[in-house]
Amino acid sequence: MKRFSVSLLFLLLLLSTTLVSAQSKKKSGGSSSGYSTGIGLRGGGYSSGLTIKHFMSGKNGVALEALVTTEYKARGARLTLLGEKHKALADVKGLQFYYGAGFHLGAYQGRYYFEDARYYRYGRKKKDVYVLYDYRYDDATYVAFGADLILGLEYKMEDLPFVVGVDYKPYFEVFHGYTGFYNDAAVSLRYTF
Repeated sequence: MKRFSVSLLFLLLLLSTTLVSAQSKKKSGGSSSGYSTGIGLRGGGYSSGLTIKHFMSGKNGVALEALVTTEYKARGARLTLLGEKHKALADVKGLQFYYGAGFHLGAYQGRYYFEDARYYRYGRKKKDVYVLYDYRYDDATYVAFGADLILGLEYKMEDLPFVVGVDYKPYFEVFHGYTGFYNDAAVSLRYTF
């Protein structure tokens, strides 16, 4: 199953870079961001990986972003697609605020889950409860999917072809019958062209 996860990650990276090079050959109308496509790394508190952002043609500040990430404790990968709206901040040239939404799909091998067992002992006057807590590890492969939101700031360096960004990305996930709401924040560095 480890080969499946590595193969899936490699396929997603290959597909992402192929799409970016195909899009970069097209003439884009540009955007108020100062670049049309950026590719780089995203390092987050919960997950890290590759980020690709491409602005749609026109000056409306709409971008599509794809993230191929892996979590620190999970063995697997996640593909996230986001639609974003960028707004320039008036006082600082190159600084933009953005927000958006999207979805993700991934596969992970193994998960940790919490289990407790309660033991009851009845005495003369009251009932005593003993609780045993235990963490279990499951080594099966699971598919995860969910919805994402994103809120961030990015700065296009004036004389260099780089963008530095910070973002907050909460997401809802369904994972082998379990649901959860998670928070992720990250710093991104992209090469722009």
